[in-house]
Amino acid sequence: MARSFFILYTLSRRRVSDQLRSLFFIPTALALTTSLFILFYISSTSNLFSPHPNRPSHSLHHILQYPDAVSSNVDNFHTLIESQTKESLEFDFLNNNINNNNLEGVEDVGGDGEMLWRLNGKTAVDEIIFHDQDIFKQDYLKMNKSFKIFMYPHNKNDPFANVLLPVDFEPEGNYASESFFKKTLNNSHFLTNDPSKADLFYLPFSIARLRHDPRVGIDGIQDFIKDYIYNVSHFYPYWNRTGGADHFYVSCHSIGRFAINKAEEIKLNVIQVVCSSSYFQSAYVPHKDASLPQIWPRVDDDPPRITSTQRKKLAFFAGSINSPVRQKLVETWQNDTSMSVHSGHLHTSYEEALQDSKFCLHVKGFEVNTARIGDALFHGCVPVIIANYYDLPFADILNWKSFSIVIATLDIPLLQRILRSLSDEEYASLHKNVLEVRKHFRWHVTPVDYDAFYMVMYELWLRRSAIRVPLS
Repeated sequence: MARSFFILYTLSRRRVSDQLRSLFFIPTALALTTSLFILFYISSTSNLFSPHPNRPSHSLHHILQYPDAVSSNVDNFHTLIESQTKESLEFDFLNNNINNNNLEGVEDVGGDGEMLWRLNGKTAVDEIIFHDQDIFKQDYLKMNKSFKIFMYPHNKNDPFANVLLPVDFEPEGNYASESFFKKTLNNSHFLTNDPSKADLFYLPFSIARLRHDPRVGIDGIQDFIKDYIYNVSHFYPYWNRTGGADHFYVSCHSIGRFAINKAEEIKLNVIQVVCSSSYFQSAYVPHKDASLPQIWPRVDDDPPRITSTQRKKLAFFAGSINSPVRQKLVETWQNDTSMSVHSGHLHTSYEEALQDSKFCLHVKGFEVNTARIGDALFHGCVPVIIANYYDLPFADILNWKSFSIVIATLDIPLLQRILRSLSDEEYASLHKNVLEVRKHFRWHVTPVDYDAFYMVMYELWLRRSAIRVPLS
């Protein structure tokens, strides 16, 4: 009897133990299933969060050139390879349908019906340059009157004064925007020596100058910035109040997004004003960060006034073939007589080519950004932007549809049809707005109202906090 009772007792304990295990397993399994479902949903609907519907096509140049970037961007590495392969297949599919005059269903190749946005009779030309001109102008006046920035001070005898202090020469080259901003800010009324009055704090290190400083170079930039942030946070009380959220830095060189790899708090908290402003890059956070226009300096030059009727060529591009997107553009259109598409340097005048064309093509290279948008606007040529996931400069302020054409990279085989589908009235409206908006894309050592400097300042003004954290 006792033995039977013991057996029953043992069996009941095992059943209870099994039931407890099953109770533990059920929520675990549910949690795992839910997580997988969420990941699947995000991956299948991620195109809802990007301005262009098709996959990004990114060059592997920087990953191959900077091996450190591989370890910090492992998650993106296979995506880059797959996106280039997928893009090539999509280009082939589209070409086959176009060559066979079979456009049914092609509209969905790019996703969300944006592939044939011109061919289907839809227009995207908008005459309004600003998203809301009245609000912008009222807010601009407030900014001009009250916005204050504290720039971390550095002595002229500092060993790295050339990196930390404003430049004492006229900025030049493709990355001049970085130096222009620092030099112009230093001559402006926005600086304050009283940190308690500051809306934002400026970290004045120059990525472009660090890159060329033989004591630092490409390999040493990450350690330099890591040490700089350490010093700022330990010798000044301002950083630690917000974890750097009311701080910003400015960089035009694309190496800037690798330069912060050892200072994670910059990527997470600091406002990054950068030229390489791609939604696809993990280092760039839209809305927190801001897009800096890459502009070739033309301080004393007056912009030409070539009318739309004087422009003979339909479109123009010249540049290095450093991405699959540019390679596809040249392969498709280099032999077309109405389009002036070239690889490498021109043997004729670059400026004359810009002035002789109705549309000037901005095509993604190593990065989404180049100085071609600024070149096109200066010469009165309507920019055609072919670069996926590009957070365009001043997009919080300007309505890019009013003075440019923005298409996905997959639309390259349809480029001529898209441009020719514009009526004379639509093109005249775009050209008129180009002449109106180009003043926002010019730098001046002494700032001029509504120029590039003031537009960058307004982007920073939008990102300031409404709440001041008191100094302890």
